[in-house]
Amino acid sequence: MESTKIYQAIENLVQYGLKTGLLEKEDAIYARNQILDVLRLDEFEAPQEECAGDDLEGTLAQLLDFAAEQGILEENSIVYRDLFDTRLMNCLMPRPSEIVKKFWKIYREESPEAATGYYYKLSQDSDYIRRYRIVKDMKWVTKTEYGDLDITVNLSKPEKDPKAIAAAKKAKQSGYPKCLLCMENVGYAGRTNHPARNNHRVIPITINDCGWGFQYSPYVYYNEHCIVFNGAHTPMKIERNTFVKLFDFVKLFPHYFLGSNADLPIVGGSILTHDHFQGGHYTFAMAKAPIEQYVKMEGFEDVEAGIVHWPMSVIRTRAKDADRLIELGDKILAAWRSYTDEAAFVFAETDGEPHNTITPIARKNGEWYELDLVLRNNITTEEYPLGVYHPHQDLHHIKKENIGLIEVMGLAVLPSRLKEELALLAEYIVEKKDIRSNEKIEKHADWVDTFLPSYEAVTAENIDAILKQEVGKVFARVLEDAGVYKCTEEGRAGFMRFLASVGFVKA
Repeated sequence: MESTKIYQAIENLVQYGLKTGLLEKEDAIYARNQILDVLRLDEFEAPQEECAGDDLEGTLAQLLDFAAEQGILEENSIVYRDLFDTRLMNCLMPRPSEIVKKFWKIYREESPEAATGYYYKLSQDSDYIRRYRIVKDMKWVTKTEYGDLDITVNLSKPEKDPKAIAAAKKAKQSGYPKCLLCMENVGYAGRTNHPARNNHRVIPITINDCGWGFQYSPYVYYNEHCIVFNGAHTPMKIERNTFVKLFDFVKLFPHYFLGSNADLPIVGGSILTHDHFQGGHYTFAMAKAPIEQYVKMEGFEDVEAGIVHWPMSVIRTRAKDADRLIELGDKILAAWRSYTDEAAFVFAETDGEPHNTITPIARKNGEWYELDLVLRNNITTEEYPLGVYHPHQDLHHIKKENIGLIEVMGLAVLPSRLKEELALLAEYIVEKKDIRSNEKIEKHADWVDTFLPSYEAVTAENIDAILKQEVGKVFARVLEDAGVYKCTEEGRAGFMRFLASVGFVKA
């Protein structure tokens, strides 16, 4: 790459920093020199052409290509390019203390919503959240009897190439940072088996009188998708203090909900070793779902409670005093941990292994605090080795992974393979080819056989909409499978037996 073009790309990156507010005017020379150092250049000439700084993805691509040509990149692959461009972006970044001071100044002088708005924009402008990848995700809404379910096919997490996978396996195993959620990720350069976090900044907060961190997810499955994590590397545990922590956060940021994955395998999240929650500025289908059966309990007359019309087993509690929800939530959790009902195939434990836990979600709705408690059970059998209350085998062609907090609330996070598979299915269905003849999509053949006859006309114009609708229906079935008490007369009777054991009666 000729020197004038690389100088122009460098200046474009500096102008991007000024335009987004990452840099002040006084920072421009410093930032430019930092970029030169990362690129192993020791001189610079101001470009003759105007540098607008509008196209971050294109600018970074130019700089990465230059680094590859010069042998600065160990390998010209997505993993090494991501490690390197994060170093470039860090040249534009304010120090953590500056961001923290600005965040809390906006919080105090304007509002919590203005503070999170500033921080969310910064997390995108810094390229920690890669906007140009997020827009590639497939997203649609499917109407079901439970409400409008959000369906996403995640394409923003880059697929590692074989060489990078091999390099990661050979890489020395490090205990620093201990995991992806540790505070030590701030500014960490990364390695082949750990993502770069040079441009990562965290807002320290206090919940339950302890130091925690507040950040956004780099993959943003929904608006302002945030992660709140313990400052210490300590395992997930659902207990009374969990509810205290959730409401401490909601009181700090009343425009956000906050929820926790369950603390047991199969029904828990992907990281059980570090205590953390997920939240954001979004209203999921579950939050909109109505209460189908109100219940009441003596001593909690000030709390509204009931079974939510939702495929998973959800108890919603509402009160103007969050402490009352914490007290009642603890009572329900303790009862569920030890609850067995053989008739409903609910076992608190087998062979000493506990099965019952809860996925809790807290929010503020007007003057009312709400705590949704989703009953979970991770028992397995020979028939269902991955879990009785887990997507069953006939749905694995679409969704096999654990049903965590985000799915529980009504947003499907589906594997990236579906983009190609659905496109192939559309072609095979319209052209009446044999789906079973293609090994990439043969797993979908039985599913297609069940829904296709219900459509009178299937054309190239409507096949995509049909497939999206049917994938959405599969996700509704996934949630039904994951529900401990089904939305049937028998299932609801079992649900009421549990609630009666806690002390509830129908209202």
